[in-house]
Amino acid sequence: MKGGRYMSKKKKIFSEIGEKDITHTIVSGFMSMLQDYSYSDVIILGGGPAGLVAAKDLAKNGVKVLVIERNNYLGGGFWIGGFLMNTITVRSPGDEVLREIGVKLDQVKPGLYVSYGPEAVAKLISAACDAGVKFLQMTSFDDVVLRDQRVQGVVVNWTPVSALPREITCVDPVALECRFLIDATGHDAYAVKSLEARGLVKTKGMGAMWVEMSEDLIVEHTGEVFPGLYVAGMSVSETYGLPRMGPTFGGVLMSGRRAAEIILNEIKKPQKEHKAKSK
Repeated sequence: MKGGRYMSKKKKIFSEIGEKDITHTIVSGFMSMLQDYSYSDVIILGGGPAGLVAAKDLAKNGVKVLVIERNNYLGGGFWIGGFLMNTITVRSPGDEVLREIGVKLDQVKPGLYVSYGPEAVAKLISAACDAGVKFLQMTSFDDVVLRDQRVQGVVVNWTPVSALPREITCVDPVALECRFLIDATGHDAYAVKSLEARGLVKTKGMGAMWVEMSEDLIVEHTGEVFPGLYVAGMSVSETYGLPRMGPTFGGVLMSGRRAAEIILNEIKKPQKEHKAKSK
């Protein structure tokens, strides 16, 4: 039919691939990744700036990293900065993390820089992907895997499951194992609080805003809170009762980097100990 709604006599632009091929490719590709990452060296809860920096730095050093994010997007508060305005501020030396991945920064005054949130998020996600990080989005933390008084994994479920009425829902979660777990879930500190519910740790709750103190303290307190469990970003504030810093991101960027440094050092320890014994 001339001017037909769908048919065209012109040469097709796209390759001839059917619906079943698309479905098979999506399912097989995802399941292959999920099977491979049922065990990871490091699992990071939360795909915000702290989690993304830690993931990138670890993966660049050959560490197998899986990031679990409850939302369908990555980047957390990095997208919109403060008060729904998508410019973000970074205090030195946090700007160095962004410069490394090619984010454009303007100096407002000595030690204070401003950048465009969407660019910073896009380049940080891209850098993490280039390093080999894998992601599970729309996936919510349910519990930790705890063996011999050490965190050795997470129990997760699809985020939409939590929106279903409990009385008609019976969707069991699955477990993913790891050697190290980083809680970068921000103010929620989900993994830490799951241990607190068991009486294994005690959180103090985030303090009031104090920019000049908060970022230094967050980096300083980044680290292991329970065997196998580390905190980075605003989870650190929530755990230790530190001041919050509001919409400036140098502290969380550097906290993510610090968490990666600590875990890399832990990974190298057996090698160092083996060399020492052989001597």
